Amino acid sequence: MLYERWREIARQYRNEIALHDVASGEQWTFAQLAAATESDSLSEPIVFPQGRQLVFTLLRAWRSGRIACPLEPGQTPPGLTGFPASCALFKITSATSGAARVIAFTGEQLAADADNIVATMGLRPEWPNLGTISIAHSYGFSNLVLPLLLHGIPLILVEAPLPESVRRAAAMAKAITLAAVPALWRTWHEANAIPQNVRLAISAGAPLSLALEQSIFSAHGLKIHNFYGSSECGGLAYDATETPRADAACAGTAMKNVALSIGEDNCLQVRGRAVGMTYWPEANKSLSNGCFYTSDLVEILDGCVYMRGRAGDQINVAGRKVSPESIEKVLLTHPAIRECLVFGIPTADVERMEIIVACVVAKSPLHGETLKQYLLEKLPAWQIPREWVFVKSLEVNQRGKLSRAEWRKKYLDRQSGA
Repeated sequence: MLYERWREIARQYRNEIALHDVASGEQWTFAQLAAATESDSLSEPIVFPQGRQLVFTLLRAWRSGRIACPLEPGQTPPGLTGFPASCALFKITSATSGAARVIAFTGEQLAADADNIVATMGLRPEWPNLGTISIAHSYGFSNLVLPLLLHGIPLILVEAPLPESVRRAAAMAKAITLAAVPALWRTWHEANAIPQNVRLAISAGAPLSLALEQSIFSAHGLKIHNFYGSSECGGLAYDATETPRADAACAGTAMKNVALSIGEDNCLQVRGRAVGMTYWPEANKSLSNGCFYTSDLVEILDGCVYMRGRAGDQINVAGRKVSPESIEKVLLTHPAIRECLVFGIPTADVERMEIIVACVVAKSPLHGETLKQYLLEKLPAWQIPREWVFVKSLEVNQRGKLSRAEWRKKYLDRQSGA
């Protein structure tokens, strides 16, 4: 199904540039890309597209009727055996809240996700995608690779997301679509490197701060559209408005052809043709029967999804639970704080259960006691962090995500001397 649809796209746009690899200086028209992948057949039951050859390997897998599992360069392939019927692709989750999992998808589910994204965001062939994010991860795969192969949206692969590299790559087209993560948008903005020919700007993978969104809008007149998605089901919600949001918790409204609802646990439930088949090899009821039961606590008001934290991230302080996002939101109102991340860690005090830790990136020298007194004016005493860690930056993982689980592990390893 996927390969047949690709062949139709290749015929329709045969003489147009499909893929430009800035690092190598090579480019391929749709006809050349098709020709480059029609001569080889693959015999392995599962193939692992990765790196600059990902698109080529993926097309060969589609042509040969093999299952594909995109990987980051150098990533170890998962040990997978006994594949589910109708499976066309495995995605590996980004593991922002725990261990990575493998998700099985049919070709129809992948195509539905691409259809939803193109229809909701308004991607178009005359605005090539500038590829600065991982094309192996769900975000880049669904926003860059699938629109290229199933909708004819050209892709310019940037050698690195450095400001000057982005500027040079953007100059190769009259207008571009630029999908990135907040950390990249901040870097480009501070370097005054956001290309002037960006017609559609998208941010996903981590919360987009109101300050950054407003600052870019004021400086460039460019609206950054917040996008909320998950590896298990593709795109969920999108902020299609043309002016900056008033509430950082707003993730946008439901993607086209996606049905959102709230379960009894106040977590978001997602239904639609793009929802994946199952986790593999161990199924879980959170992804079954065409529904993905997320762990995201939300409210839906006037059709807009408001993020209220993750059920698994809630911190249990003496039996009372608090969302780390609610503490972060207040901390970010302090004029000397640039970024922060809050999480809970176990404590030997059985009655207390967890203590709250705050990692802070400060614009100027700060002390934990100063922040404690600031928060005491705005939050209950039991929600005040007990531990303060001041860092130069909140490093994201290789997929551009800020992982609370990884930062918790770093803190605990340091405490134990590991």
